[in-house]
Amino acid sequence: MSERVTLVMCLYNQLPLTRACLDSLRATTEPFRLVVIDNGSTDGTREFFRRFGAPAPLRFVESDSNDSVIGSLNRAWRAVETEYLCLLHNDTEMLEPAWLARLLGALHEPGVGMAGLYGVKRVRRDGRFVGRTIVHSLAERPTVRPPWEEVAVVDAVCMCLSRELMEAVGGLDESFGFYHGYDKDLSFAVRETGRRCLVVHAPFHHRGGGTRTETFARNPERERRDLRLRKIAADRFLAKWGHRLPCDVRPRPARVREWVTAKLAPVRRG
Repeated sequence: MSERVTLVMCLYNQLPLTRACLDSLRATTEPFRLVVIDNGSTDGTREFFRRFGAPAPLRFVESDSNDSVIGSLNRAWRAVETEYLCLLHNDTEMLEPAWLARLLGALHEPGVGMAGLYGVKRVRRDGRFVGRTIVHSLAERPTVRPPWEEVAVVDAVCMCLSRELMEAVGGLDESFGFYHGYDKDLSFAVRETGRRCLVVHAPFHHRGGGTRTETFARNPERERRDLRLRKIAADRFLAKWGHRLPCDVRPRPARVREWVTAKLAPVRRG
């Protein structure tokens, strides 16, 4: 088997986004495999995968349940046979053909356990991100300095690590519920092994958010449910990792510079 890495996706409808993502993967220079699990799509996603020409060797798993994205991802990554796996959202479009090679290159850096395309350097004591410490490779204006930067948390939009390490940390923690929080948890689990997390410079488009906003506008109850799930995930994260918070991976000089800048900034008057 020549491929070193498998891309893992969990789908539920959104076929146009999935097709755009797969089309963007065709230019990828690093050979890869695909493991895709579909959670009961009704928009033609299953029919599409049954007949389309995949950009890589494909294992397609059909499930009639849409209960837990985290549970489905656990099922999917355990089907991976390559040395590395990369959990990837289907609403991404890769613009840099070497994106996957750059992620794997980052994993070969000393002491690195996981790499991605979006993350945050500082997490507050209450588990919230400090927005000004976010770094990313979003194509519009990438903020991560090439070739990569260390972060405290790698966002779920793209998380690449060895299958051995994923197995060692016990996979994704399904007690976080349907969806929220598993990326923060996995990042801290990786860091708990003494390894670092990196965000790599490899520009990409992220098409997420719009569909979610439209859904909430049509269904306020679904938005309230989503907020409840977020709260449950946040409480779970604090219970599990509160002893490691706050967390800041920035070098001390960078922290001091930010503190001084904040102190010297003029006070705004209303």
